[in-house]
Amino acid sequence: MGGIARRKLHSVTFHNPDKTYKGYTFFAPFWEQSRAYLIDMEGRFINYWQLPGRVSEIAFLLEENAHLLYPAKEIRQDCPCFPGFCGSTLYEMDWDNNIVWQHQDKFQHHTTQRLRNGNTMLLRIVETPPEIAKKVKGGQPDSYDKGHMWTCELREINPDGQTVWQWFAYEHLDPEVDCICPLEHRAEWTHGNTIEELDNGDILTCFRYTSQTVIIDKKTGNIKWKWGKGVVFHPHSPVMLENGNILLFDNGVHREDSYIEYSRLIEVNPKTYEIEWEYTGSPLNEFYSSVCANAQRLPNGNTLVCESTKGRIFEITYEGELVWEYMVPFYAPGLSKETGFILGRNNYVHRAYRYNPNMEGFKDKDMDPNRFQALNDLYGPDAFDY
Repeated sequence: MGGIARRKLHSVTFHNPDKTYKGYTFFAPFWEQSRAYLIDMEGRFINYWQLPGRVSEIAFLLEENAHLLYPAKEIRQDCPCFPGFCGSTLYEMDWDNNIVWQHQDKFQHHTTQRLRNGNTMLLRIVETPPEIAKKVKGGQPDSYDKGHMWTCELREINPDGQTVWQWFAYEHLDPEVDCICPLEHRAEWTHGNTIEELDNGDILTCFRYTSQTVIIDKKTGNIKWKWGKGVVFHPHSPVMLENGNILLFDNGVHREDSYIEYSRLIEVNPKTYEIEWEYTGSPLNEFYSSVCANAQRLPNGNTLVCESTKGRIFEITYEGELVWEYMVPFYAPGLSKETGFILGRNNYVHRAYRYNPNMEGFKDKDMDPNRFQALNDLYGPDAFDY
């Protein structure tokens, strides 16, 4: 077995090439940084995007052309007081850093999704009508945002920015049943963090403050599947797998079943509501990200994991064996002027994705890491030996 021993603090710290899924890994650091990066399995930089503004939340590549789609944070005085960093310009940038499309929306937050029909789905915040807000159970008393309770809207726009479909959470959730975590504020009901278009056109999303993953019938708007409360706690990033199961990141904040907080990955069968696969740290709190994070099931059965608050991206086998690990080398002050969060200097990254080297969008691209020799000298595989 040809592995690289643990000998680095950053970049690729461990690699067992006999068991990994070979591809390119994409990530975009948080906070006062304004770049997104694509690296190879050795941690060499293949490309980077110099962004017009710092990444608000979740960035990713479009598989058909390797364009970058991401929301850039723009601080506005009239934005709601919302920890999801709402208020952004959504940019699509090509491989060479040219802006090819943009859309501004001060209520957009977290993520977006390019749909198969060429439209774009946005996750937005919208005020819960006061007559409904007062019925919503949970949360800390009198902890509204200047009297407002925000919740989620899904909005589909065409390339011209025109709205063609909308879905409002307050019209479909039950204020008596879909309760806010009692340790959270009442300025938000849902705090959505995910949009995924399923093969049949339905939408998979996730609400952090109610600890629920839901599937929305795109044609009727009805919630056709809802799961998670009391089983997962403040989860993120559910994805539908080829076997029909749903993989998600159970962050584990405010766990009701443990004295300690820890994260886990779980694969749940939406038909039986049974958990069929699980990954945790050993000891349990060795693996933990209180916010953000995601997991991606790779074609060889392995799972790529982004442990956001540690800036750690790693790959494990189905049996839980570590076969690749990357520590993000870019640090910045974790200060949000909008919310007052002060998290110190850190290397947070919201999500990470592994892309197939034969992806359609890579076919005509220059993937030579020697184009970025200076960047690789500073932050690449040989920069942190000790």
